[in-house]
Amino acid sequence: QVQLTESGGGLAQAGGSLRLSCVASGSIYSIVLMGWHRQATGQQRELVASTTATSTKYGDSVAGRFTISRDKNTVHLQMDSLKPEDTAVYYCKVDAIDTGGWHPAAYWGRGTQVTVSS
Repeated sequence: QVQLTESGGGLAQAGGSLRLSCVASGSIYSIVLMGWHRQATGQQRELVASTTATSTKYGDSVAGRFTISRDKNTVHLQMDSLKPEDTAVYYCKVDAIDTGGWHPAAYWGRGTQVTVSS
């Protein structure tokens, strides 16, 4: 099994910055993708950013303001120029092959609240 531990988040003012981190641990053989999704109240979960060995992807609403980076089994999300509409629960997502498997599976963190005040 793969466990994800998220940290960061909290309260920020519009125009400010926050940094999220997520550490993947457990019986990991290989990590294929690391990323972040978010879900605002009453809305569907959406992609924020993801990174693989060959590509990085950002959601349209955060491109140019958020930056994803990865260091081994840790993924960071630097969020700058925050807007009130960035308020949501942010979830770490990792696609990984565990030591007992053959194909990657998706693992989700429990989520961390980000609130941006105007």
